[in-house]
Amino acid sequence: MEWVVSVLLGFGLSAATGFRIFVPFFVAGIAGYNHWLTLPEGIAWIGTLSAIILFGTATLIEILGYYIPWFDHLLDVIATPASTIAGTLVMSSFVTDVDPLLKWTLAIIAGGGTATLISGGTAALRIASTTVTGGAGNPLVATGEIGGSAVISLLAIFIPVITAIVVSILLIISIRFIVRKIKSRRLAKTSIKNV
Repeated sequence: MEWVVSVLLGFGLSAATGFRIFVPFFVAGIAGYNHWLTLPEGIAWIGTLSAIILFGTATLIEILGYYIPWFDHLLDVIATPASTIAGTLVMSSFVTDVDPLLKWTLAIIAGGGTATLISGGTAALRIASTTVTGGAGNPLVATGEIGGSAVISLLAIFIPVITAIVVSILLIISIRFIVRKIKSRRLAKTSIKNV
């Protein structure tokens, strides 16, 4: 049962990295520091005061960056590959005492894949927001992403089973949103060619 909980915890924190990269590390560090979460040996260092300060600073910079119009686009370009890496690392760090093949398969598919899909969904949402509102709605989207990352990180630590359900729903929504964006781009290209 402990193995299942660690997979669900890693899954939830990986999903949270899809919204914001540093928030899950910051939240897990605080939880580890306060002994609300037992951090695996390989990442116990994130529960130290110096790591919490580091991740807190990185979180603040990341959050503020998404409220600067030109900088939020740059962060979006960097965020998807970075969240994929972060999601993979989070999952691999929490899934311990299993066969390395299983560990890294879970880390890459469930961790990195989840983070990538969530990040892709939020990027598509920001593009839609920019198109519809001329960028004026992007701070609202950024605030939702921060909240999503914090809530999912907390849920993953305290109620991992519920987190798995919430994240599964978010993945379905992200996939549908991404597919819809791809179809609308193809339709737009086809319309332009036919004109």
